[in-house]
Amino acid sequence: MSNRGSVQLLAELKEFGTFTPAEQRYIRRSLEVAVAGPNAADHWARGIIEAAAIGLQAKAYRLIEEITKVVPDTVEPDDPQSLLVPLIRMTAFDLHDGKLTSFAAYRFLYERLLGPAVRPWLMSAFCAAAAMPCIHPELRAELLMSVEAADMVTAGWPNRQAAFFPEWIEKVPAAVL
Repeated sequence: MSNRGSVQLLAELKEFGTFTPAEQRYIRRSLEVAVAGPNAADHWARGIIEAAAIGLQAKAYRLIEEITKVVPDTVEPDDPQSLLVPLIRMTAFDLHDGKLTSFAAYRFLYERLLGPAVRPWLMSAFCAAAAMPCIHPELRAELLMSVEAADMVTAGWPNRQAAFFPEWIEKVPAAVL
């Protein structure tokens, strides 16, 4: 790995470390659900309610293929609804339960789920989904206040692929530690 790649990997690892434990767990789980579908419940479900939630998440993540096919090459306002409608729908699903409580955690997850080409559209989808009536008002306020000024005024978006993809880690017995 090049020095530049190492720096990027460390920066992404450091950013991941700033998220709450619940956000970290949800991001890791979501990345596995995107690949394994409902079978991700084998690792992640702590009971039947969470297994059912993972099944619903796998269903919502069927939109990933549709979204990645319609990401435009430009950021012009020409017919963004073919991208934004499914992106907002999937975003609303991920924000609804309150496992992601910041734009940074959402962006981190969605850059990995959908690739770098979607970056210019994430702010729009996040704000639209966070403002939906299905989001609890207190959570809505927390989500919208998590958007930093730097995120709002970004003039360009990097097109580099993410370097760090967090994964499931087996539990280590306390006696080993």
